[in-house]
Parts: sequence; C-alpha cells; structure tokens
Amino acid sequence: MAMANVAGAAARPMSANEKKVIFASSLGTVFEWYDFYLAGSLAAEIGVNFFAGVSASTALIFTLLSFAAGFAVRPFGAIIFGRLGDVVGRKYTFLMTILIMGLSTFVVGLLPNYAAIGIWAPVGFIALRLLQGLALGGEYGGAATYVAEHAPQGRRGFYTSFIQTTATLGLFVSLLIILAVRQGMTPADFKAWGWRVPFLLSIILLAVSVWIRLQLSESPLFAKMKAEGKQSKAPLTESFGQWGNLKIVIIALLGLTMGQAVVWYAGQFYALLYLKTTLKMDGQTAEILVALALAIATPGFLFFGWLSDKIGRKPIILGGCLLAVVTYFPLFHALTEYANPALFEASAANPVVVTANPADCSVQFNPVGAGVVSFTSPCDIATGALAAKGVPYTKAEGPAGEASVKIGANTVVPAYDGKAADAKDKKAAFDKALSDGLTAAKYPAKADSARVNYPMVLLILVVLVLYVTMVYGPIAALLVELFPTRIRYTSMSLPYHIGNGWFGGFLPATVFAIIAYTGDIYSGLWYPIVLAGITFVVGLLFVPETKDRDIITYNG
Repeated sequence: MAMANVAGAAARPMSANEKKVIFASSLGTVFEWYDFYLAGSLAAEIGVNFFAGVSASTALIFTLLSFAAGFAVRPFGAIIFGRLGDVVGRKYTFLMTILIMGLSTFVVGLLPNYAAIGIWAPVGFIALRLLQGLALGGEYGGAATYVAEHAPQGRRGFYTSFIQTTATLGLFVSLLIILAVRQGMTPADFKAWGWRVPFLLSIILLAVSVWIRLQLSESPLFAKMKAEGKQSKAPLTESFGQWGNLKIVIIALLGLTMGQAVVWYAGQFYALLYLKTTLKMDGQTAEILVALALAIATPGFLFFGWLSDKIGRKPIILGGCLLAVVTYFPLFHALTEYANPALFEASAANPVVVTANPADCSVQFNPVGAGVVSFTSPCDIATGALAAKGVPYTKAEGPAGEASVKIGANTVVPAYDGKAADAKDKKAAFDKALSDGLTAAKYPAKADSARVNYPMVLLILVVLVLYVTMVYGPIAALLVELFPTRIRYTSMSLPYHIGNGWFGGFLPATVFAIIAYTGDIYSGLWYPIVLAGITFVVGLLFVPETKDRDIITYNG
C-alpha cells in the first residue's frame, strides 16, 4: 500500500484494501462496544438479578459501579495488550481482545442470578466485567493504530473517524437489539429471562468478527519496522520510564482524553440514565429517543474527523469541551422541563427538605464494589430514596441519629435506621409513606407521556451527541500522531483508557452520588463540567497540533 506523504494524497479516493481495513477494524470494534454497553443499557434488570437484597438506591449505585468496574481495569488492559501490540503486532493482539470480550459477554447471559447462587452472582458478574474491561483496554488502541497506519498522509482524521463511530454504534446496536427483544415478549418474561438474549447473541457477533479479522494482514508500518528489527523490545519502559514520552502521555490525558471522556459519557450514556432514573421516562421510550439521536448525530464523527484534516484536531476537540462547559446546565434544565414537566412544577410548588445531622449523611459512592460499604443511616436512607425517585430536595440541620423528609408545607416522613432489628418492616412503612406524600404533592411516579415534548427532547439529545462527535471524532488521529510507531500502541492506549475508563466510566456512579448527597438533580453535572474545563485549559496551553505530522518519519 502506498504510504508516501504526497501532496495529492488527501484528494484520492480510498483504495479497496483501505476500505477492507476500515470495515473489518470498525465492525469488530462495534461488536466489542455492543458487548461492553449491554451492562449499562440493562442496568435495571442486572440490578434485580445480581444485586438483590439491598435498597433501590444502593442497588442502583452497585449496578452502576459494576458497570464501572469494567472501565476501572481498562488502563491495565491497555498496558498488557499495548505491549503485545508493539512487540508481537497489531493484528493478532486485537484478535485476542475480541475473543476475550465475546466469550465473557456470552457467559454473562448464562450466569445464574442472586436467588440461585447468592453472593456468587454479583462476584461472577463483576469478574466477567473485569475481563471485558481488560479486552476493551487492548481493542481500541489496536484498531485506531491499525487504521491510522494504513491511512495516507492528510486523511488520518477521516479514516480513523470510522473507528470513532464504533462506540456510539455499539451503544446504538445494543439499544436496538434490547428494544427488539422487549417487543417480542411480555415485560414479565423480559425481566425474568429475556434480558439474557442480547448477551447470548454476542457469540454470533464474535464468530463474524473473528472470521473477518482473520482476513487482514499486519499493519504495513509495523511489518516494515519489524522486518528491519527496529521494533521496541521494552515498550513499557520507553513509554512511561522516560520523561520525554511520559510527559506527552500526561498531557494527552489531562489535555485531551479526560475532557473527551466526560463529554462522551455525559452526552450519551448519562443522558439516557437521566431520562430513565431521574425523569422517570418510560425506559423503552427513552431508549428509542437516544437511539434516534445517535442515528441523527453519528455522521458528525466522520464530519469532524474529515474537518480535523483541514483545520486541525485541537480546535475541534477543545471546542466541544468548551461548549459542554457553557451549555450543560441549561440543556439539562430544558431536558427536565420538556421530558417531565410535572416534576419541574411539583419541585417549585412543594419543595422537599431533608432534616438530618450533616455528620450522618454520606456521599453514597463506593469505588470498590458491592458489599463493602452500606448506606444505612437515616439520612442516607432518606436521601438515597429521594435520589432514586428523581426528586430534588434541600437539606436542613437536625439532631444526630435522626432524619425526616418534609414534603411541601405539612407532610413529614421520618426515616429509619437501616441497622435496626426491624429495619425491614420500617423500610416498607417508610417507602409507602414517602410515596403517598410525594403523590399528594403531585410529584409524578413517572413522566406523563401525554405531556412529554418529544421533538424538543430529541433536539436536546442530538445537541448532546453532537458535542460527543466533536470531542471524539478527531481524537484517535491526534493520539496516534503524538507517539512514534515503535511504542504507539502502548503510549496512546494508556491515556485514552485512563481518561475513558476512570474519568468517564465512573461518571454515572459519581454523578448519582453527588445528586444523592446534595439533593440537586443538576449538581452532578459539575463533575463533567469541571473536568472538561480543565482539559480545555491544559489542551489550549500544552497540546501540539499534529495534523501535518508524518507518522512514517516521526520518531518522537
């Protein structure tokens, strides 16, 4: 394949081999993201099956954290498979990653629930999520590097933007398949066993992906470097043990991937959770709206990838971060008003106040996992229940060891101690009294479909996804261009997966915990806003523009 840096390279059409490379790499990566995001799209069903026996709010947090567990290990997958990719080769490394991902996802569909095997159900589920995270940590860097090293000079932004569509398309495919399965059975059957079908289907996608990738040859840049005996013998040491390269890794993390990650997860995954868990929109309707927004906005990945070849990667990525910082609060306020106007009205007419001692109120976030921390104080029970219901509230100081929920002017519901001997009975009484009080104050148990402004909700979701396409479309090309061929797979994978695995992956659980603690349903937005703001400043000051860098000759 011609790889020369010639003036007319940007104008020529893709060759047949380049199309094959992009299609095979992208299709396999779509299937990996499909596998990975099923756990998030089916969070409610997974919580019921694998995290039974705790309160609704705690189950939601543990489910989100089990989802995030896969993200937590992604940097370790980047290190393991990045090293293999730089030593052994790009092609065979991401064949390994897709096998691990596909088999782990298939086994989730077979895993017995909590009622059948008790604590081993969440343990088994989290173990499989960790395997998925390791696989994904190796997949993205391999696919992006492989495509970029096949791309002609002047078109890397456009070529790698196809890889950038795969995360969104994977989420889109997962939503479509879940919707199709839901339509084919009763809600009771779906809750009992139907949710397993999308996981089991992954075995078919795995077979297709492996067959297609076996048809590919090794990256020409890596093959040439290996033939000349110039590949790295110690890519980890070269990438992270030498300050010159480590400095670039740190800049890539803070000035690019950290902000890109929180904009990605806030604009797509958290937007879906916000509609379903906070605004109480019907789950199927919310999934359809998000799927439509993804379908409408996905071409933005290709557009901004193409545009980055013309005007540069840096202004587009940082521009998306800045837009998120400036507009997230008004956009999510508008989403509340248009998706659940009754909630918007009730919170103004009958505000809710939790009275408790501040020392008794926890930040309900547990990065280790289920069973390590219990949120059982009266304050935690009250705030967790309100957060799970999507009800905004304020706090007032009260006596230690007690908590109550005041709804409007007259209704007061005392909370209980979750460690008390009769906690189970008190829980039932508290839940009923709280629900009755909120109903009387006209807080909706769910969004009224007749009052939802669907066109406006869809428009807001499209805007949020367009921000995602800005920060994500050009990022692969920029990361590839930052590092030399001999350590590219390792060096680019780690900052990408720390940014997306840690800062992005923990976004849903972090945002929910902030909301549960503050009572403000918008307060969790400070997490993506602050991190995107930091990335804008660091990126503006320290990230170089790389669109004209020739990766054939660049050696760091």
